[in-house]
Amino acid sequence: MDTQRILLFFSLSLVLLLIWQAWTEDFGPDKKHVPTVAEQSAAPTSADVPGTPSLAPDLPSDESSAAPAVPAPTPSALARSERVRVVTDVFDIEIDTSGGDLRQVLLRNFPVSVNQPDEPFALMEDHGQRIFIAQSGLLSPGRPAPDHYAIYSADQPEYRLAPGANELRVPLHWQSPEGIEVTKIYTFHAGSYLIDVDHVVENHSDQPWNGYAYRQLQRTRPLDSEGSWFIHTYTGGVISTQDTRYEKIDFDKMDKNDLHLEVQGGWLAMIQHYFLSAWIPSPDDSNVFYTKAPDARPYVLGMRSSAARDVAPGATTTFSSQLFVGPKVQSMLGDISDTLKLTVDYGFLTILAQPIFWLLKYIHNWVGNWGWSIILLTLLIKLVFYKLSETSYRSMANMRRVTPKITQIRERYGDDRQRMSQAMMELYKKEKINPLGGCLPILVQIPVFISLYWVLLESVELRQAPWILWINDLSIRDPFYVLPLLMGVSMFLQQQLNPPPPDPIQAKVLKVLPLIFTAFFAFFPAG
Repeated sequence: MDTQRILLFFSLSLVLLLIWQAWTEDFGPDKKHVPTVAEQSAAPTSADVPGTPSLAPDLPSDESSAAPAVPAPTPSALARSERVRVVTDVFDIEIDTSGGDLRQVLLRNFPVSVNQPDEPFALMEDHGQRIFIAQSGLLSPGRPAPDHYAIYSADQPEYRLAPGANELRVPLHWQSPEGIEVTKIYTFHAGSYLIDVDHVVENHSDQPWNGYAYRQLQRTRPLDSEGSWFIHTYTGGVISTQDTRYEKIDFDKMDKNDLHLEVQGGWLAMIQHYFLSAWIPSPDDSNVFYTKAPDARPYVLGMRSSAARDVAPGATTTFSSQLFVGPKVQSMLGDISDTLKLTVDYGFLTILAQPIFWLLKYIHNWVGNWGWSIILLTLLIKLVFYKLSETSYRSMANMRRVTPKITQIRERYGDDRQRMSQAMMELYKKEKINPLGGCLPILVQIPVFISLYWVLLESVELRQAPWILWINDLSIRDPFYVLPLLMGVSMFLQQQLNPPPPDPIQAKVLKVLPLIFTAFFAFFPAG
């Protein structure tokens, strides 16, 4: 098989692979129905007998206890109550006193687009057909406890991080007639997307109280309009456990089976392109990770304490965890957990992609522009592979030199493939030419450049990063298609360095490839 045929096979295979990936994302099996607003607000069912109601469909089950947890009654799955606004240097958040949920999270330092610099990106929201919220609560077998249906009270309707302050505490209060008081405290830190979430339980009753803490994320499956036909990144659940550093729990998997997994430490998250939300318990805590996919409701990915905690009369206990809601900045995620930075998903080539990203960031610290950093990084990679490229070009030049003789052999032996192959091998041996010498060096470089592709696609640092002139956002396509056209021209010029294939059909296909790839990459990010 000659060099051109191998290159042609690889190029077409790559195109087919990308097209297949896009097709399966859009039209693959087991796509769940996206619930309407009316369906999302369907009321959870509960029994009429006081003290023995069935669990709401989005509450974690307590398989270790015969007595069911008692959810507070509610008229709808996402009931609205009073809203508490929290504004810090990085957040503009709405907390609903119904459950104390995080219902809306706006990231102030990440605008929706370059053309809308004053409109912050909404990572979480609870309206329309897109629902993505963070919930937490307590469950107690046979005793009162505030789950995410309970109604809290707030001291004030709005909290703002004062200039120069390091943290902002937002307390929410709940109390049962029996004397169980729970204070749910959100603690926000200046310049940080990591939020401390504490449930302080005070038992003022004359009976002991025991219960579990749970934290969960609810979100609907992404709408088709949220993605690109050509560019797909993973959106869905991921977990990290002591056995598996990083495991995807996608929506189709949630549809098929409910997750129930005992985990020491770890974390769970819902991720999307550039951003994530993650619940991070204490490394010493033991939790049951679970998923739920109730009909016509958002998907649930959560964790529940493995063992109940006892609180004697007059005693106090605190359930603590952390919630990260923000961008996939690897340095920030690595400070929280070494495995959390794996949410910047480079796939199976992570071992190559991580050093490439480190080098790209190092170059950026020097030049201060992500566009020029990409160019310099690419030149450095080409420099590393210079000897391989030199070998490849030398082999191609030799092939060009003997192309007339190869054409004569093809004409001489016609359809006699065996004698033709023998004659060509004798020619290669005589001329000391390796027919694969021009291809193998290129194949060695392919994993590196695929890794570079994923680095550029996954790095939030490139989001709305300008380069020069009209390229003011490297994470979206070139609006004037200049870069794809330059790529097509450069590809055509590089083809001229290769010997033309003797097969006229192959020659015609190779001439068309620059046009195909130009059209294909016209919709890729400019970076």
